[in-house]
Amino acid sequence: MPRIAVLQMCSGIDPEANAATLVSAIGEAKAGGAEILFTPEMSGLLDRDRQRGAKHIVPEADNPVLAAVCTAAAGAGINVALGSLAIARSDGRWANRSFLIGPDGAVRARYDKIHMFDVALATGESWRESAAYAPGEEVVTVEDTPLGRLGLTICYDLRFPALFEKLGRRRCDAIAIPAAFTVPTGKAHWHVLQRARAIEASAFVIAAAQVGHHEDGRTTYGHSLVVDPWGEVLLDMGGPEDGSGPGLGFADIDLSRLAEVREQLPSLANRRPIAK
Repeated sequence: MPRIAVLQMCSGIDPEANAATLVSAIGEAKAGGAEILFTPEMSGLLDRDRQRGAKHIVPEADNPVLAAVCTAAAGAGINVALGSLAIARSDGRWANRSFLIGPDGAVRARYDKIHMFDVALATGESWRESAAYAPGEEVVTVEDTPLGRLGLTICYDLRFPALFEKLGRRRCDAIAIPAAFTVPTGKAHWHVLQRARAIEASAFVIAAAQVGHHEDGRTTYGHSLVVDPWGEVLLDMGGPEDGSGPGLGFADIDLSRLAEVREQLPSLANRRPIAK
């Protein structure tokens, strides 16, 4: 029964400070018996001032946060699902990119966020991710992780069932959904959507989240979750409304639940194409 660690962060505008938090969490996760650590979206830099943050957004090969995490993962001998980093692409645009790093420190997989967070909320919050970031185009899964086949997604992807339909068809055993959810959308939709995605994919969902009031002025919802294939919440790390903040959580994943749920409710096997 593999143990996982989930890092709930309050990332700021200084990549060096964020990297130090990540490196410390890697050591704590290993000491706590975890085989893999999950971190939130934008673990290395969370800055809504794009002009200020631009100096820190560099190509993958030059990213100091990624380098620090890879070195720490190798030193501890642990897998790290690095929720995402802002990466400069060769075409001048940015990517919101997730990484799976192996216990040898090598990058095993990359996933660029497909769905851009372009919204205007009734609270007055307005976000235009597509103004700077280019959407990804590929569905990414990784075999032979401590949780079996792992699917990679990021935050706003959560709202698009077609992506999870594809991950379900690929028979993912677990799906990572790192996030930096706003408070109003989190209160309304976070738990129900996470549980729905686990149920429809018949997979574990691990959603490491940003939490609290950040240096750039935003506030994030928190409530990092681990959900089993039946939709049962195994871990909820709480949010600002209950006094919860950054921290490290652990969950033991009973992979036998996958076969139990898929036998009882074989929705993956029963799916049929819908006629137009």
